[in-house]
Amino acid sequence: MTTTAMEETNQVSGGVFDAVCAMADRAAEAQRALAKSTTDVKNGLLAAIADALDARADEIAAANALDMSQAFDEGMDAGKLDRLKFDVPRIAASAQDMRHVATLPDPVGQVVRGFEAPNGLRLQQVRVPMGVIGMIYEARPNVTVDVVSLCIKSGNAALLRGGHAAERTNAATLAIVKDVLAELHFDAALVDTVDPYGREGATALMEARGHVDLLVPRGSARLIQAVVRNSKVPVIETGAGNVHIYVDRSADLTKAIPILLNAKTQRVGVCNAAEKLIVHRDVAEAFLPMAAQALANAHVAIHADEVSYRIIGEANIRDIELLEADASDWGTEYLALEIGVRVVDSIDDAIAHINTYSTHHTESILAEDYGAVERFTKDIDSAVVMVNASPRFTDGGVFGFGAELGISTQKMHARGPMGLQEMTTTKWVGYGTGQVRA
Repeated sequence: MTTTAMEETNQVSGGVFDAVCAMADRAAEAQRALAKSTTDVKNGLLAAIADALDARADEIAAANALDMSQAFDEGMDAGKLDRLKFDVPRIAASAQDMRHVATLPDPVGQVVRGFEAPNGLRLQQVRVPMGVIGMIYEARPNVTVDVVSLCIKSGNAALLRGGHAAERTNAATLAIVKDVLAELHFDAALVDTVDPYGREGATALMEARGHVDLLVPRGSARLIQAVVRNSKVPVIETGAGNVHIYVDRSADLTKAIPILLNAKTQRVGVCNAAEKLIVHRDVAEAFLPMAAQALANAHVAIHADEVSYRIIGEANIRDIELLEADASDWGTEYLALEIGVRVVDSIDDAIAHINTYSTHHTESILAEDYGAVERFTKDIDSAVVMVNASPRFTDGGVFGFGAELGISTQKMHARGPMGLQEMTTTKWVGYGTGQVRA
């Protein structure tokens, strides 16, 4: 499913809508049974699925090879092809992540807070599963395993729309998951996909209020905004990453180059890759030629503002692709070997620029001055702020979550990488001894 096609889809046939709602209702019934399971039972189920993924990895990899071949023939760019790739080593890594999720504390039943009222009534706020979680994502087959891991451990059911590009890969993965569910006497409806219904399936998920409890889109900014605008189901906004690195006047420039290269070039098609480089004027003349040379060596095209264009141009760097930035560049998530560069007069200007154009995912400051670090971390309005480190660390695995449902860029309920706790809601339980309210 392309994001353009999704944006154009605003209707769903009654048959597809009814089928998806029925699927969600079966998932809800399966979820209620899962919610009664102990932590040990859920952990055992995750271990069994992980073992099956390892044992049948060749089946998934073969399906993925077909998806990769078709995507390449259809002109998918290198960054998205890298996301789509799900070969045996990546399957093994996902299976290991699932085993790690099994070792984490079970959030279900955790007491968030509680107190005893003057009349002796004991009140506790406890964590409970969300219910049926819908996911709409594209060309990210590892997400299928992540969602299964996190949903099972947190006691939720999952309905997935993994998109056309990874349809064979996701189908092979889910077939293995369903086999294990059946073998261990769980309802296979606990994890299901609307992919057979195509774009209409995605639309039905968005309209299935009362059947689906929460919808999480994960993909490009256009995909996410299409879901946010059109969904009748509550949505957690995730993922789009117009990520900035700010090089302060106090930065250690020897640290800055490796961080910049890691942030931009390690994996260009992911949401925590750097898209913009903001440089304080006081260090621009010294830093930008070095940065531009390193980026040119890595075949990164530079979209430069007027000041940075002059500085880099005067450095006479060979084989550099240097372009004049226009207004549209500052809000663009390239997801490619491209980066926007701007010189600012002060940290205030840097903060203002970032807060204006950021998607509120992750921003990094490179600085040795404590005051500058404090200003930046307090005033930047993003889910994650890194100090003297690559924004590529914004990841559920790095944060100790084992896997992630996505990176929430909203401010309600969950913000930043979403792990097990973010996949629960709460309920209040009151324990009384016959109290009545006066």
